[in-house]
Amino acid sequence: MALALFDLDNTLLAGDSDYLWGCFLSDKGLVDRTRYELANELFYEQYKQGTLNIHEFLNFALSPLAENDLKRLQSLHTEFMDSLIRPIMTSAGQNRIQQHREAGDTIVIITATNSFVTGPIAEAFAVDHLIATEPEILNGQYTGKVIGTPCFQEGKITKLNEWLETSGKNLEKSTFYSDSHNDLPLLEQVTHPVAVDPDEQLKAVAQQRHWKIESFR
Repeated sequence: MALALFDLDNTLLAGDSDYLWGCFLSDKGLVDRTRYELANELFYEQYKQGTLNIHEFLNFALSPLAENDLKRLQSLHTEFMDSLIRPIMTSAGQNRIQQHREAGDTIVIITATNSFVTGPIAEAFAVDHLIATEPEILNGQYTGKVIGTPCFQEGKITKLNEWLETSGKNLEKSTFYSDSHNDLPLLEQVTHPVAVDPDEQLKAVAQQRHWKIESFR
């Protein structure tokens, strides 16, 4: 079985779930709206520019998880899924997942966004394997800290290699779909890199290296 790896935000989704979760929390009045929205916008711009300090961002992004109990968070996430995520799940992305499924490939969503936000989204795409940034839970409560390596830039390779060791899979004939230049380290590792609705930096690299460029929009 070959691996079919999919980035999530702005690849399978026509939007960014991490950013939208922040907007959702702000709209619900669960964070200080002015301060939080400014920080959310700033971090998102840094991500797009490739200058994001992932640890600074995670300190910001995971703090609301630590401030709410799991039952409340799960209820909020259900509303978040229905209002903001299901409408941006691309049909082309779902069709491509199905094509790989019919080919017998092992399908994995690999994303920098934390697993609290992305776990239910992976389930909605009917994808069993999720590699994501892992927030720490102690005594049934998020702590606001991260377990292990954040699944971002070169960290995606680290997290994937950890998963490969336990799953017995390998990258032979593998495919990775992504929109972002932040994913160049992993795109360079797979057999078939695919730029999906790529940002300008990734588009330039994909054209130079004759990688496949597609749109899921």
